[in-house]
Amino acid sequence: MEIREIKQEDNADLAVVLKSVLIEMGVPKTGTAYEDPELNTMFEAYQGERSRYYVITDNNKILGGAGIAPLKAESPSICELQKMYFSPQARGLGMGYQMIVKCLDFAKVAGFELCYLETLPNMKAAQKLYQKLGFEYIPNALGKTGHTSCSVWMTKALL
Repeated sequence: MEIREIKQEDNADLAVVLKSVLIEMGVPKTGTAYEDPELNTMFEAYQGERSRYYVITDNNKILGGAGIAPLKAESPSICELQKMYFSPQARGLGMGYQMIVKCLDFAKVAGFELCYLETLPNMKAAQKLYQKLGFEYIPNALGKTGHTSCSVWMTKALL
């Protein structure tokens, strides 16, 4: 398996993977990443100077991804770890850890000082991984992600 930057030709396959994982996880279709318009055009959505999206591939098959982008309606020093979802074949192999490290390394180079993420209460394995990497729970949401169904918020200082 390899982690690489997203390519435009990944859009369709990645959209299928992301939506199928969201459905598998029982994520509400409203107030979550499921209704984000960029799910079908992830390459284009991450073309900003301080944005980056990575995919996991196995023999050129997309198995998931994660990205970093500025957190909307917040200080320019805050980024968000976004749309980190993996197919079952990519789970339990350390790929999530590697992906987060890659995203955080980019965030530091891009000049961010704090990384924010939000998730759902039932995503316990993801929360455990985030904590292992130094993320801490915070009492309220930051920015304006539109993900009103996500009720678990975490941050990590990048300095």
